[in-house]
Amino acid sequence: MVIEIKRVGIIGAGQMGSGIAQVCAAAGLDVVLNDRDPARLAAGIDSIEKGYSRLVSKGSLDEAESHAARERITSAATFGELSPCDLVIEAATEHEATKRDIFTNLCQHLSPEALVATNTSSISITRLAAATDRPERFIGIHFMNPVPVMQLVELIRGIATEDTTYEAAKGFIGKLGKTATMSEDFPAFIVNRILLPMINEAIYTLYEGVGSVESIDTAMKLGANHPMGPLQLADFIGLDTCLSVMQVLYEGLADSKYRPCPLLVKYVEAGWLGRKTKRGFYDYRGPNPVPTR
Repeated sequence: MVIEIKRVGIIGAGQMGSGIAQVCAAAGLDVVLNDRDPARLAAGIDSIEKGYSRLVSKGSLDEAESHAARERITSAATFGELSPCDLVIEAATEHEATKRDIFTNLCQHLSPEALVATNTSSISITRLAAATDRPERFIGIHFMNPVPVMQLVELIRGIATEDTTYEAAKGFIGKLGKTATMSEDFPAFIVNRILLPMINEAIYTLYEGVGSVESIDTAMKLGANHPMGPLQLADFIGLDTCLSVMQVLYEGLADSKYRPCPLLVKYVEAGWLGRKTKRGFYDYRGPNPVPTR
């Protein structure tokens, strides 16, 4: 049986959720964007409109296409408004209890045929699926940030995920013009299993006084040809998200090499989470970012 996805629900109107909504609507899909915070929902819609405006200014999208894509997006304050969706993607904060609570409350509003997915970057798909009434129709669809720019999407099957669910998700990603890669359901999957320990090691390098913020980022940009230094990238991802992924790796794999750097923990405890709070390894409150160490 081929599952056709025409209407997509997205829970969470933050950076990831609004980015997913933007690319889905641009690909011709109807989108219902949900967030329990009205201000965040309005900010998400505004972010999408600005994204389309940038594409129009670059000539990647014409005005008519931009208008049509925007018209395909509706906002929703309740899970009940997601009931017509063929696929619902959770893109809330990287916190397992929060995600499980969402799935427990969501499924009662969906048709039995609807697929449910999570955009988690590290948490077990099998465990999250167990919070639903349809683990066989549940899958991990991990978009990269920023969604409109990044080509890759990781697909992760839980132990109960059926082949039809996987094939539907793969077809959905293809319709968005993106490339899907398959990962097994191990902590942090592929990209973050490799990327976050590198970032954590860069933070240890700073913590141990091997180099300054600028020297570490410059070394990796010019010495390893990375487009962005690891500390700059950590600020872009969000230091709270980096810490969450490292904790999942450390607890899930029981290996000391994944121990989160104490300096990362200290920054998160201080509320210095990177770009979203204007301070992290760089201070973003002035005209130019300035290292905080």
